[in-house]
Amino acid sequence: MVAITVILAAVIGTFVLGLGDQVQETSPNAQWNWNADSANDELDLVHEGGDSVDPSLLVVSVDTGSIAGSTCDGGSNWVDSPSEITAGNTCAVEDGTGTLEGTYRLTWEAEGGGSSSTLSTYEA
Repeated sequence: MVAITVILAAVIGTFVLGLGDQVQETSPNAQWNWNADSANDELDLVHEGGDSVDPSLLVVSVDTGSIAGSTCDGGSNWVDSPSEITAGNTCAVEDGTGTLEGTYRLTWEAEGGGSSSTLSTYEA
């Protein structure tokens, strides 16, 4: 009886104090592949399988700082602009220099900015 009372108090306390809202989202478990065509300085990011991902939570960056605009976030550069990125979806990565240089990074950022995680990297 005491154990049930303690458990109930903990559950109710969590909701009353709003601690349940502080539980962080976990990053998606998905496989990614980078397809580079160095002859044409083109780089594609491909979702190979695993969890589907909201494109607005994805950010592609490069350590040289030359990524153009909103590449691969918000769905703008994903083929067919899907509302969820699933296996087979491809994004054309556009950098501002027209050359493939540096370390490219795909990052997932939780809604509200609570946490982020690097999902994949590519060294050009």
